[in-house]
Amino acid sequence: MRRPRLFVLLTGALAMLAAAKLDRLFDAPSGAAQAQAPASPPAAPPPAAQAATPAAPAPDIAAERAVLETLRARRAEIEAREAAAAARELVVQAAERRLIGRVEELAAMQARLEALERERAAREDAGLRGLVRLYEGMRPRDAAAIFDDLDLPVLVRIVDRMREAKAAPVMGAMRPDRARVLTAELARLRAERPQ
Repeated sequence: MRRPRLFVLLTGALAMLAAAKLDRLFDAPSGAAQAQAPASPPAAPPPAAQAATPAAPAPDIAAERAVLETLRARRAEIEAREAAAAARELVVQAAERRLIGRVEELAAMQARLEALERERAAREDAGLRGLVRLYEGMRPRDAAAIFDDLDLPVLVRIVDRMREAKAAPVMGAMRPDRARVLTAELARLRAERPQ
């Protein structure tokens, strides 16, 4: 897309140059008639005067040079923009690759953490099942003596997993205030549990 505009600009510049040359060409006959007339040779200016006044470039050459300079500056600007855009695209692609890598790492890490959590929950569940079997096998009075001193969160989890036929005599043998607190916690836990 950049090249057709450059071509159009160059074609326009060449057309202007051709018009200026034609204009000079049509003005030349009158100048040629003056040149054919016998005239005294012009006096040569002193060499010091020639060196002091540099020859001014013709207007059409100056215009052509200005157009070319403008085109050169425009081309350099466009090339700089293209280079900057290409560099930005490379940076974006590298950042995208790093981001995809990080997402994959995080997904793998999340899968490992979920597996570890499942293992921990399974071990904990197996340990609680063993404790439940142990307390269900004890005499209710002995289990109640232990339950009276056990931490409430642990006690709630154990009694929640016990069969009701085994838990009822144990709770009946516990201290009344402790059995009341245990009952309230069991009710809260079962109400929060999804159905």
